Parts: sequence; structure tokens; C-alpha cells
Amino acid sequence: MVLIKEITFSNRDAQIIFGSYDSNLKILEDILNVELYARGNVLKLKGEQNNVEKAVILFETFVKKVEKTGSLTHHEILETIAHLKFRDSLLQNELIQQIHPEKEEIFTNSRREFIYPRTTTQKNYIKAIRNYPLTIGIGPAGTGKTYLAVSLAIEFIKKGLFRRIILTRPALESGERLGFLPGDLEEKIKPYLQPVYDALYDIMKYDELKKWINQKILEIIPLAYMRGRTLSDAFIILDEAQNTTTEQMKMFLTRLGINSRAVITGDITQIDQPLTWSTSGLVICEKVLKGLKDIKFTYFTEKDVVRHYLVKRIIKAYTKYDEKTPSKYIHKQSSEESRD
Repeated sequence: MVLIKEITFSNRDAQIIFGSYDSNLKILEDILNVELYARGNVLKLKGEQNNVEKAVILFETFVKKVEKTGSLTHHEILETIAHLKFRDSLLQNELIQQIHPEKEEIFTNSRREFIYPRTTTQKNYIKAIRNYPLTIGIGPAGTGKTYLAVSLAIEFIKKGLFRRIILTRPALESGERLGFLPGDLEEKIKPYLQPVYDALYDIMKYDELKKWINQKILEIIPLAYMRGRTLSDAFIILDEAQNTTTEQMKMFLTRLGINSRAVITGDITQIDQPLTWSTSGLVICEKVLKGLKDIKFTYFTEKDVVRHYLVKRIIKAYTKYDEKTPSKYIHKQSSEESRD
């Protein structure tokens, strides 16, 4: 049965709830399966009776929120819909797909305006991040795992889908000790996080990046500082995940809050001491989470390397060597060296 209803808002409420150029209404139409027609401060709803009645309740809830706070964010829209249980689908994904329906390019609108995938796997990786609340990218260095995740995080922030970006990685040296590092906390941890900074400086304008860091829109922190936090309305990236322990990985995965999305990246062929193949959080995570709904694994190979052409050849040569060497010799060697 088709039902038509009209709701009259105050001018202020209509402006906030409808969004700029009725942008909120365009998104809500698809989520609620209801046709929405705005004329001035009057909203007409048309659709199946059950959907229209639920939509009316939703808009009444929006009015209460606006009267209380004077605003209505994407996060509050999603949270309200999820709380009222209008649909069982991933509502956040629907918002993202309305803004980016199957687009391959990433619009960062900064130092680099667009980021384009250069391989089929990169295209699939971008699609996965846009469609899944948790994406895990596994593969060799130079395949764009972290770079593309950072680019999408910037795009999502600028589209209003999240309020902040959290970039983290374990603070672990690669086979050698850095020793005592001078300076304050930020200066001490920066060497461990430099690759993340490199990606950001390549994509964003310097002034814009500094502004985001100062306003806490962007946080770059060691994994150890994530414990005890609940990260809501955030896009979270865990880089170099092969160097996490099982406990650290579990800790990270349980940080996810309402309207949060996470990407985990790592290369299981470059596990640094004292970790081994059998104790890497990323390796265990792959075994535990593989096949779970709403989690997507993307696997890169040397064919996806977009650095110097020699990098592909080097990775391929090491892959062949590992295949001929029993029991992952490289990782066992690292473990033995750490005991000396």
C-alpha cells in the first residue's frame, strides 16, 4: 500500500535536516526506500506504508536532535538510523556509495587532486575499502597499500563521512636498534612513523596537513598508544601490521567504534625481529578472520609494485628463494639473531 505524508518543519530545522542543496534527503531516499520531495520547509514522503511511517519517526527524531544541538552530522544520521534499526544493511556503506558509486579514482582535492589505481588489484583494493568496514591488504612493499588507504581517508574526511583519521604502526626497528633518540615524544616516535608522513606530504598541501594535525583531524601515533581508546566516527589505518603481536592485533581490532572504518596493511614476508612467522599478529589475524562477513582481504603481488622497476625483480627473486628454502628460513634466522 502506497502512503503519502507531509511534514512541516521550521525554516531553521528544514535547512539543517535537508542539508546543503537537499544533500541529506538524496542520501536518505535510497536508505529508507521512500521518495522525498522538499518544497520550502515542507517535506512530502511517498512510499510503502511501513517505510513512510518509519521515515516519519526518523525525521521527528532529527528535529529533536537539531533543537537540542543546533546541528545534524552524517555521524548522527547514521547513528539514529542504526539505533532505530530501519535496515540490516551496512548503512555507512550506502552513504559512501551514494557519493562514490563504483568510482576508481580517489578525489583528495589537495596537492594531488586525484589518485588513480595503476593495477587491477589496486582497483579491487579501493573498491573493498569503500564497501567494507574492515579491509586487510597483504602484499610486498611498493604496491600502494598504505598510500591508497591514506588517500581514501583524506577523501572521506573531505566528504564529511568521518571526523578524523588515525594512522598507526608498531614502533619496531627493522633488524637494528636505533638506540636513544633525543627530543620530545613526537620527535622520538617520528622515525618509526616517517613512511606515513611521506605519503601524507606527497598527497596533501603542507599548510593543510599541519592544520589537520593541530586540529586533531589527523592523528599519527604508535600502536602502543591505542590501548584503552574507542575510536568512533574515524577512519583508522594500521600500517606494518606484520610486526604486531597477536595481542596487539586483537587490541587494535577491538578499538572500532560507531561509524568507524579500518584498513590494515602489511607484508608477511618482511616480519622484523623478534617476531616470527608463527607469532605475527597479521599472520594469525588472517587465519582467524578469513571468511568472516564484512571483512575483506586483498592480496598484492610483485606485479602490483609501482616503484622502481627493479623492485619487482627483487621481490620476485626473494619469493623464489623463499619457496626453495624450507620453514621460512629468513624468519627463523631473525629469531635466532635476536637471541644472540
